[in-house]
Amino acid sequence: MARAGTRFAALALVGVAAATLLSGCAGAVTLDPAPAATDPSCADVVVRLPDSVADVDRRETDAQGTGAWGDPAAVLLRCGVQPYGPTTLPCDNVNGIDWIRDDSAAPTYTFTTYGRVPAVQVVVDSNAVSGTSALVDLGSAVGAIPQTSACLDADDVLGTATPTPTPAG
Repeated sequence: MARAGTRFAALALVGVAAATLLSGCAGAVTLDPAPAATDPSCADVVVRLPDSVADVDRRETDAQGTGAWGDPAAVLLRCGVQPYGPTTLPCDNVNGIDWIRDDSAAPTYTFTTYGRVPAVQVVVDSNAVSGTSALVDLGSAVGAIPQTSACLDADDVLGTATPTPTPAG
């Protein structure tokens, strides 16, 4: 599943870049909608998308539940992707939003929300923009989908955390 998302991310950015070079102007960004893009929660996200992300301007897209920023597109968003189950990929919490980070196609990074259904996927070209800035700027929109679970680390799962001693008393 992670590999398919990474391939989508890489192909989407390459396709957008090629289309932009060939057209010579910034038209609509062509994206494939995610399987659950018609979920009403995705509409809640899309209506809250900011006009700029990581200091690049928003672009029109041609698919439901999507967003794009930059010319050529440096940040792509798809709402309605399959949520992650347990994974060994790193989880980053950015301003209260848990994001699974897939860096297998670096310098293109794919971030997918964790604990929100439907999930939101953000693909960032880190040669053009800061991934952290993009996630911060998208936090208010993505936060429209309620969080139902949070990322855990190995200590949470395995119970290997060292207990804090109780003061004698």
